[in-house]
Amino acid sequence: MKYIILFVIRIYWKTIPPSNRRKCIFKKSCSNYVFEITQKEGFLNGLKAFQFRYKNCRGNFSIFQNPIDNKVQMILPSQIIIDREEIAERLIIKN
Repeated sequence: MKYIILFVIRIYWKTIPPSNRRKCIFKKSCSNYVFEITQKEGFLNGLKAFQFRYKNCRGNFSIFQNPIDNKVQMILPSQIIIDREEIAERLIIKN
């Protein structure tokens, strides 16, 4: 089953040019993230990674500077907070 996910992602990469792909809010694109997790950890973890990214890579996020430690962070729709290292650079530059 794991190979089905990997195959579908490879087809996506070959058929959809990068310029036509949705821009991810994460530094590592959603397809790369899911591909990597699936390859390393198997089918179920790949599906969980896909579900997490699908729920959280859709808007309704907020980038802010944490007043306690002055770190740039993002709060995702699922209320998880991620650090600057995981946020797409294009979003940090805008803020």
